[in-house]
Amino acid sequence: MTLLVLLLCVFSITTGEFVISGILPAVAADLGVTPGAAGLLVSAYAIGMIIGGPVLTALTAALPRKPLLLALLAVAVIGNLGSALAPDYEILLAARLITALVTSTFFAHAVVVAVRSGSPERAASTVARLAFGMSLAMIIGAPLGTMIGQTWGWRWTFGAIALGCLLGLILVAAMINAPAEPRSSARSELRALGARPVLAALLITAVGNIGALAVFTYLAPLLTGVAGLAAGQVPLLLLGYGLGGTVGNLLGGRLADRAPRPAVPVLLAGLAGLLVIAWAVADRLLPAGIAVVGIGLLAFAVIPGLQARVLSAAAAAPTLAMAVNASGYQVAAAVAGWLGGMIVDSAAGPRPLYLVAAAVTAIGVLLAAVLRSHPAPRPNELEVAEG
Repeated sequence: MTLLVLLLCVFSITTGEFVISGILPAVAADLGVTPGAAGLLVSAYAIGMIIGGPVLTALTAALPRKPLLLALLAVAVIGNLGSALAPDYEILLAARLITALVTSTFFAHAVVVAVRSGSPERAASTVARLAFGMSLAMIIGAPLGTMIGQTWGWRWTFGAIALGCLLGLILVAAMINAPAEPRSSARSELRALGARPVLAALLITAVGNIGALAVFTYLAPLLTGVAGLAAGQVPLLLLGYGLGGTVGNLLGGRLADRAPRPAVPVLLAGLAGLLVIAWAVADRLLPAGIAVVGIGLLAFAVIPGLQARVLSAAAAAPTLAMAVNASGYQVAAAVAGWLGGMIVDSAAGPRPLYLVAAAVTAIGVLLAAVLRSHPAPRPNELEVAEG
């Protein structure tokens, strides 16, 4: 039951991150800003996670977990409610930033609570199941939130997310039992992050994900403005992207177990190639839709191997390591929102975004090949230890 409650919380919080892609045009039109400026809402969320993840996790390293989880969820409720009620673009930007500050820290602590509530030898599978909440946020949360936004307005989308976070808060208060435990200091947590494998994995995470995230952020203008998809059908493609991401997450984990060293560069190379193909077929709806699903699959297939490396290399500080790894992913999201916005707002239109995304992903391939750290551990070799 602990895992299910935490999975609901992860689903609710991360839906707030992913849903902006589907409601981006509506937000831009309602607030009177360009799609590129609206895309900065993604960058603001990412920056909040980049800063909030490591800093907040380190500062709260010695606090009891359950009260901390409740406080983080309360901030998520307030932030999403503020997004729903924001009178202008600046307030919405601030509300997104506030919500993002607690996202990485909540996920990092939720991972440790979930693992400690189960069998130690099943730590990796527990982490994977909790992370499934993120996949559900893409498969169900983002399309559902987009449909809510298209039916009643984008503000109702954030209102629904706030209700989801509030439900999670109530369930955590009533059902989660996080017993007192020895906790490490911020200094000891930070010391564990200096290992070369951790730094290498973080760099690859940051660079290798920029391309796919740029395409995901601007899927709506890419599909409606280039491929000719009707706006009402965008949620279906978001669903396809999320389903591809779920399959990719499972396949990527197996591949990383069987061939840990080549897995990341091979998957990134496949993603770069598919992005080029997506550019070539961008004006044909069916091939473009298939390419979108494939991009989701490959983009998520690369993640399990990187997470396993980080957890193994920073076993003495798994909470902070997971938060910092999430921040590396959000560095990519921040750059993706900014870079993609410039391309979408340019005279060339959104289509060249596929080629730029492919070029950046190719840089990730080179980094993954050069910065090859020790192999990712088998699931039964992972330990989540702390203190």
